[in-house]
Amino acid sequence: MALRIRPRRPAGPAAPAPDTGASPPPGDASDGGDAAPARTASRTRRVAGAVLTMLAALLVVAALVTPDRLAGTGPAALLRIPVEALVAVTLLLVLPDRARRPAAVALGLVLGLLTVVKLLDTGFFVARDRPFDVLLDWGLFDDGYGYLADSLGRAGAVAAAVGAVLLVAGLPVLVALAARRSARLVARHRTGAARVVAALAVLWLGCALFGVRLTAGVPVADRTATTLVASHVGQVRAGLRDRAAFAGQMTADAWRDVPGDRLLTGLRGKDVLVTFVESYGRDAVEDPALAPGVTAVLDDGYRRLRAAGYDARSGFLTSPTFGGGSWLAHATLLSGLWIDNDQRHRDLLAGNRLTLNGAFHRAGWQTVGVFPAATQPWPEGRFFGYDRYYDAEKLAYRGPKFSYAPMPDQYTLSTFQRLERDRPHAPLMAEIPLVSSHSPWSAIPKPVPWPAVGDGSVFHTASTSTGGSRDVVQRDAAQIRADYAHSIEYSLGTLVSYVLTHGGDDLVLVVLGDHQPTASVTGAGASRDVPITIVAKDPAVLDRVADWGWQDGLRPGPQAPVWRMDTFRDRFLTAFSPAH
Repeated sequence: MALRIRPRRPAGPAAPAPDTGASPPPGDASDGGDAAPARTASRTRRVAGAVLTMLAALLVVAALVTPDRLAGTGPAALLRIPVEALVAVTLLLVLPDRARRPAAVALGLVLGLLTVVKLLDTGFFVARDRPFDVLLDWGLFDDGYGYLADSLGRAGAVAAAVGAVLLVAGLPVLVALAARRSARLVARHRTGAARVVAALAVLWLGCALFGVRLTAGVPVADRTATTLVASHVGQVRAGLRDRAAFAGQMTADAWRDVPGDRLLTGLRGKDVLVTFVESYGRDAVEDPALAPGVTAVLDDGYRRLRAAGYDARSGFLTSPTFGGGSWLAHATLLSGLWIDNDQRHRDLLAGNRLTLNGAFHRAGWQTVGVFPAATQPWPEGRFFGYDRYYDAEKLAYRGPKFSYAPMPDQYTLSTFQRLERDRPHAPLMAEIPLVSSHSPWSAIPKPVPWPAVGDGSVFHTASTSTGGSRDVVQRDAAQIRADYAHSIEYSLGTLVSYVLTHGGDDLVLVVLGDHQPTASVTGAGASRDVPITIVAKDPAVLDRVADWGWQDGLRPGPQAPVWRMDTFRDRFLTAFSPAH
């Protein structure tokens, strides 16, 4: 019988077992083990990596095209083509591999720092309607912290400060990491990246030549970062040149050596009060949404003053500052120099310029400074040389605090009257900033009868339903504007009441604003003008300023003259020192 020999099966993988419908036992090698979970995890990592890379690229682009003011923000901003991105990608394409990563990190750090400057610019445009000065504005952060503490409380101010520090420190690092990740994408797709850059460069050039815009003020061909750098570099250069120019201006003073017996002869025997009303700007008497209540107070006040024998003349001055920096306006008015930054202010204080109050002192007046918001030592007082100086501590207020203002204006004026004018005295010249109208324009007290003011304790029980909101955080723009207008009404009404109650034949009141309120009240592009008024009972006083062309009343009209604030000192001294 012949034998049937089966051919040997070649070595290799075992044939699959017939499908019996039963599941293999757990852990059996034949089920593929962990292959499926591994494939899922790998796919998740790839998707997450792609999303992260996309977000990194978007962050870099956003850092480049984000404008430096709120008016330019919006979805259209992200659709622009930043020329700096095209240049940066081109650089990364031509660099060798070993240099690409450090170059990307360096570019990212610079871009992150530039973004911080943009954010600072945005904040300064809102508050001061100007960009951040990288040389001179650092000292303002201490004032900003104090403002937040007064507005939000200490805890809120600390939280805001910590958040700001984290943002400033973390944003450059975050943008640098995003730039490094984006550089890896460019390196992996060199050919595609080069084609995209070439196409976008042609598109950028065409849009730049024909001025293509997505919306008004938003060009497709963007160079925001380059323009911003050039602007701040120019700002630094101008600041360095300005110091030398200002030194020459300080030495040129026709009044420096005029003897006291030839100064201010037209005001002999008068008490002269120079009173700044915080944030009292031109918009308060002209903006249709702000002016009705303010002008009603001024017009009614003028009617009552006229009935009591007083008269008034009003015009406008252009302030060197906007939205804040009251000390710059005070120094400008008193020194006759344009003090529009802190470097000029420091240089002024280091010199011996004759100020308006210094001229009064030389001419025999007792000079007084009343500063209700001065809660810390004020070394500037040595420069202004007051014979007597009252800060918040010396004013000894015992009532409640109303937002920023340590004390209401009525208390400030009442205490000045009690300490100075009610006593036998030589003629006085006083500088008195009134701060109830200082932002954030929170609740203020209703006026009380002047004899009841006392040490201010009466304001613990006096009604505060005068319009301002104590909640300074959750307010819309309309409420902020209304609160601002009401605070101006309070300060001006208090001044009118003071003159009617405590004025007299020998009082001369000069009342003016220091600056306009912030752009959140006025809107962008508002003027720097502030109203100024002289009130007196003696007609000879106003006769001396008749050639100024100022208008009758407490309210300057649209056609009233406008002078720069630094010209006031010389005009005032000339009007009342005719022998010079």
